[in-house]
Amino acid sequence: MLTNVFLLGLSGIASAADAVVLEPTPEILPAGFVWTGGYVGLQAGYGWGDGDVSANVGGPSAPADIDGWLGGVYAGYNHQLANNIVVGIDADIAWSGIDGFGQGLTLGVPVPGAGVDYELNWTGAARAKLGYAVDRFLPYIAGGVAVAGADATVFVGGSPAVEYSDTLVGWTVGVGVEYAFTDSLVGRAEYRYTDYGDLDFSELGGSGSFSFKTNDVRVGLAYKF
Repeated sequence: MLTNVFLLGLSGIASAADAVVLEPTPEILPAGFVWTGGYVGLQAGYGWGDGDVSANVGGPSAPADIDGWLGGVYAGYNHQLANNIVVGIDADIAWSGIDGFGQGLTLGVPVPGAGVDYELNWTGAARAKLGYAVDRFLPYIAGGVAVAGADATVFVGGSPAVEYSDTLVGWTVGVGVEYAFTDSLVGRAEYRYTDYGDLDFSELGGSGSFSFKTNDVRVGLAYKF
């Protein structure tokens, strides 16, 4: 009898143990900002660089320091990977006041009244981005295709003689950092180097091209969706 009671007690304890299901402790993940999503924003900045002219059959040069302000809009999309690497695409277009005048030179000697006025009227770019998220900070590098509306006006005898205009296609590369002030407002600051390529010309006296290369710094504020 005592043995039966003891066995029944063990059976009851075993049944109770089977009824208890131990749930694993859930993993507590650290809270952090997620960069995945689209955005659109406003930007402003300052650019400086070089303009020059080269002729295929020789001739005068007119190197210039060009600079000015710019401002416009940008938009893009970021995707954050599990290892905090962020990949994305970014496009922008901006009004540009970057310009400058280059004194005409022949064999290094200034030619009175001769020169070239260089202007970038607008700029744009489509770039790929690669960054690393540190919570709300995102340092990144970016590069891609750059375009610009460019003018080059040749001066002879102190007066404009002929103007050349074209849409240029070149390349750009840069670095920057973004910071999420809130879950929706993201600021950025960046530096870019851009080679817009050449504005070609052809005249009876020969042919050549005008070149435009710039550095610029920009700040922006975007709304993240």
